[in-house]
This record gives sequence, structure tokens and C-alpha cells, in this order.
Amino acid sequence: MRWDAQREDCRPQLSLPGLVRSVTTPEFAGVTFHEVHARSVLNKVPGGSAVPFRWTVNPYRGCSHACRYCFARNTHTYLDFDAGADFDSQVVVKVNAPEVLAAQLRRPSWTGEHVAMGTNTDPYQRAEGRYRLMPGIIGALAGAATPFSILTKGTLLTRDLPLLAEAAERVDVGLGVSVALLDRDLQRRLEPGTPSPRARLDMIRRIRDAGLPCGVLIAPVLPGLTDSQEALDTLLAEIAEAGATGVTALPLHLRPGAREWFAGWLRQEHPELVPRYRELYARGSYATRGYRHWLSERLARLMRRHGLDSGAGNRAPEVPRPRQEARPVQQTLFDR
Repeated sequence: MRWDAQREDCRPQLSLPGLVRSVTTPEFAGVTFHEVHARSVLNKVPGGSAVPFRWTVNPYRGCSHACRYCFARNTHTYLDFDAGADFDSQVVVKVNAPEVLAAQLRRPSWTGEHVAMGTNTDPYQRAEGRYRLMPGIIGALAGAATPFSILTKGTLLTRDLPLLAEAAERVDVGLGVSVALLDRDLQRRLEPGTPSPRARLDMIRRIRDAGLPCGVLIAPVLPGLTDSQEALDTLLAEIAEAGATGVTALPLHLRPGAREWFAGWLRQEHPELVPRYRELYARGSYATRGYRHWLSERLARLMRRHGLDSGAGNRAPEVPRPRQEARPVQQTLFDR
């Protein structure tokens, strides 16, 4: 990528800890990268979280993938950005992440627990082609005998396959690719900044050809849009043909921030589905128990059909799941 036309473009009101500069460039029209010097990049997962890991690394905050449903949107509000357009266009880059991580992993207190990446924002979003943070992060983790996993939609991961294969000779490495649908038109509208589903399926093949395991995360499954027998059957057939070693599938959940952003998209793109979503998500972030049970049974049958009902050890790296909200959400959420 050419960054010869880059310029500094700081918001006057912006106050990010460790901010070095803010950069725009024609290659990323409409996106501003805020380069920061982070004091820490190894994050401990809060106790009580329903995920099988205790530590994460996120070299980026915000994501140019711009997925309408992204559960991490509300985390951007902690930086005084909004959870909608700012999450897509104001990307914070921890430019010193590899060095800081390596220093943290050298501490005597570090015990070499599993570290998960891609659990908040994608480490292989397009900016990684410019900043190249992941090679140093992979090297730091492998050098410290620390097992790790990566979940991504970004085909830039293939650049680092030699490094990942080398790391896998020293530590456990788990790779997961997120592919939620095949419909190219729907993908462009739902995930406008992501590589195509076909490109991601090809990445799965390349990961497997490199001798590495690769799980697939089908998430989110969208009621009325991607949950039909035909859509799921076709998707699972493609995933199996690509050589995936396991599949995890999750229905859409709508955390605050993501909920409002997705609801606006649904009202504009599929108003006929608004009543159904109003009913399914009337009581919180999760769809109703009945829908989740119905979807689970459908997926189980299809996974068996395609030989993808392997054990949990081969599944895609998991993403954090919110606790069920006890209070009802506003009934007018999908009507505004």
C-alpha cells in the first residue's frame, strides 16, 4: 500500500492515551488511523466470562470490516467514539504492540497461559497490511512458549502462514476463520469491509495445506436471512470441502451498541423482518430460547451430514458471549 499521501488529521477534541498521531490516506478513504503507544497489550478476561481463555491481545481497536452486527461495537464508546460509524472509521493502532507484549511475556509472573486474538476486533483487518504488527506478536508468543489462537475474517493471515507453521512446532496454535454466509450481495451489505466468503474459504484451504488445523466460526446466524435449511446446508458443504477441522455456529446476539446499529440496518434493508426480530429479541441480547433450540437442532443435523460434528477440541476459537440481560429492551428498538 502507498502511504505517500498520508497526513496527520487529529480531532481537536480527541484524547487517546499514548496518542502519537492520527493518519488518513487515499488507500483507506473515510478511515482515520490513530497511532498510539500502548502501555499494555496483554488483557485479562474478567472472571465469570463464559470463554475458555483468560488472556487476549488486540493490536487494533475499531475495525474497518464494518460488520453491521459486530458485538464489540460498544467498546469504542470507552474511547469517546460512537459505536456506529466511528467503530468502522476511527481505528486505534497500538503501533508498539509487539515490543510491549514481548516485555510483558518476559515477566517472571507470566505462566504461559493461552492467549486469544480476534475476540474483540480483527487482528488481520486491512490496516495490518500496512502496520505488520502480527508477525512480531506471533514471534513474541512463540518465543515465550505461550500457546495462542487467532480468529479472523482477514485473508492477510495467509501472509503469516510460514510464521504460524513455525510457531506451531513450539506451541499449540489454533486458527479459526469466520464465515457466516455465502450470499455475496448480502455479505457486501452486512460486512462491507471484509474479504469475500470465497476468499475466506480459499484461506481455509491454504491453512490446511500448510499443515495447520483450522476451525470455522459460523457467526452470526441471522434469523430470516441466513438460517434456512438451504443456506446452512450449502455453507456447511463448502466449509467441509475446504477442509475445516471443526465448526462452531452461534445465532446473532445484539449487545448494546451493536443492537442499535443493526436495528437501523434491518429497518432500511429488510423492514419485513422487523416484527420477527422485535419478537425474538424482546427480552435481551439473545434470541428466545425456543429459537436457539430450533437452530441448534437444525445445525446439529447438518453438521453430521457433512462430517463436521467433531469434538470441541477442533472447534473455532470462541468469542466472548454476553450474559443474558434480565431486563426487557425497548419494544420500539426495531421501529425507530
